[in-house]
Amino acid sequence: MADYDNGVRADAIENAVWMKATASDAYNDCVEIARLPEGEVALRNSRFPAGPALIFTSSELAAFLDGARKGEFDQMVG
Repeated sequence: MADYDNGVRADAIENAVWMKATASDAYNDCVEIARLPEGEVALRNSRFPAGPALIFTSSELAAFLDGARKGEFDQMVG
């Protein structure tokens, strides 16, 4: 199995199936996510599909999503 480090080129992640939120705008300004075979997840900026991907464990992503659901990051949106 492949082992990917943070900052890997997103287009170098083999067999990645990238998903984005339905709220994405017409310019594809969104964050995309892909599950990796090792159970980790990768995130990339859809405007730069060949750019770097950040790799998170499922527990790291779960903690972030929990905070997002609770509104802890709402001040980040302009």
